[in-house]
Amino acid sequence: NDKKKSKGNRSPCSPSRVLHIRQIPSGVTGAEVISLGLPFGKVTNFLMLRGKGQAFLEMASVEAAVSVVNYYTPTTPYLHNQPVYIQYSIYKELKIDNQHNQARSQAALQGVNAVQHGNLAITNALAPEGGLLPSHGSVLRIIVENVFYPVTLEVLYQIFSKFGFVSKIVMFNKNNQFQALLQYADAMNAYYAKMTLDGHSIYTGCCTLHIDFSKLSNLTIKYNNDKSRDFTRIDLPFGDSQRALETSLPTAFGPQNTIFPSYTGPPGFAPALGFPQGAVTTSAAPGHMTTPGVTGIPGNSVLLVSNLNPEAITPYGLFILFGVYGDVHRVKIMFKKRGIALVQMADATQAQLAISHLNGQKLYGRVMHTTLSKYQTIQLPREGQEDKGLTQDYSNSPLHRFKNPASKNFQNIFPPSATLHLSNIPPSVTIDDLKNLFTSKGSTVKGFRFFQKDCKMALIQLGSVEEAVHALIELHNHDFGENQHLRITFSKSTI
Repeated sequence: NDKKKSKGNRSPCSPSRVLHIRQIPSGVTGAEVISLGLPFGKVTNFLMLRGKGQAFLEMASVEAAVSVVNYYTPTTPYLHNQPVYIQYSIYKELKIDNQHNQARSQAALQGVNAVQHGNLAITNALAPEGGLLPSHGSVLRIIVENVFYPVTLEVLYQIFSKFGFVSKIVMFNKNNQFQALLQYADAMNAYYAKMTLDGHSIYTGCCTLHIDFSKLSNLTIKYNNDKSRDFTRIDLPFGDSQRALETSLPTAFGPQNTIFPSYTGPPGFAPALGFPQGAVTTSAAPGHMTTPGVTGIPGNSVLLVSNLNPEAITPYGLFILFGVYGDVHRVKIMFKKRGIALVQMADATQAQLAISHLNGQKLYGRVMHTTLSKYQTIQLPREGQEDKGLTQDYSNSPLHRFKNPASKNFQNIFPPSATLHLSNIPPSVTIDDLKNLFTSKGSTVKGFRFFQKDCKMALIQLGSVEEAVHALIELHNHDFGENQHLRITFSKSTI
């Protein structure tokens, strides 16, 4: 008994890419457990001990596992309305035998990996776990039953953002039911959101979600207001502000409630969807990318970026790269762990945009992991505190791309690509000058083309996406002299 007692009270294990998950309720599928790790990187192995309510999750790297533990330690995740607990395992890797009782666990992992790598064809891999839906899209149709308390666009955004970048939402009433269409940037995110949320209630006893895949492949949003929102188009007009829910929802409770603890909630109702509660708060960072009259999405604007190359990464490099997707206010590279950094965006919308485009991107030879941090702000070092320039404040930088609400930059936000869009090129700079400039930074120039109508702009195609990322960091704002600076962003075009 003494041995068991001491074992139970032992200090936490050192970081390992194998995670130990405890107190899993009966009825939880392997795919649902695996989905806890997916936002942080690839899951390479999985073991489910159903009789014990435990599981082991092996991530592709220690850094990814650290991101999982850092995220879920202060914000306990829930499965089937019950808290589960995640810690490092004593094992450094999982060695799974082919016994029959582990077949379902491995089938779940194979099915998840098939989806994760874009294979959305019909597969039997997840059959023991409930089946994988054939070739679905990225748009979900959501019906909320027993709407005893208002469900707002912000509530839906907060719930569904747990599974990836939500790009568009539209809410409406049909057949006396509250319904919504919600589009993810990636069909894989839509799959995991449906798999996890379908049948759950936002509040105990009411606001039950029924989720299907929509037949629509893309949503067209004309207005950004309280019943429709395109999070990739901040420039859209507000339109009419008629409440989407005004005809069907009671308002007796006063201030809205959400599943997060920043709100008190209606009397007698407890939050049922227990997602990480430190992930979203109502504190608003300065400099919101919002349209007048539209409430900004509350949430954390600080990102945790891990698995960085400590030999190559700098605060300025992260500022330039993340600045493609929003205005970066502060950057902090950890003093003792140079492979981990915090990046503070102007608001939560920009933070989600950066996650959707940069998580999993290769940077200086390593696959970068980007997720929300548990911190709400980056503290500047105290006077005399040793920092070696690893914490930088960029809140007043002239290089912010989104300070002007009418800027065309809002309409030209694309994922990292091998083709870069160059602008602000002086008339004296030739094709050879630009090719030599990029070659001098280690890039392989595969193609180049000036715009016919505007020779101040051009497209340059490099050898790989990673090369283009490096070139953007190195050469954005390059000084041609006479106060003319090169502007670079990613392009959706090819040459």
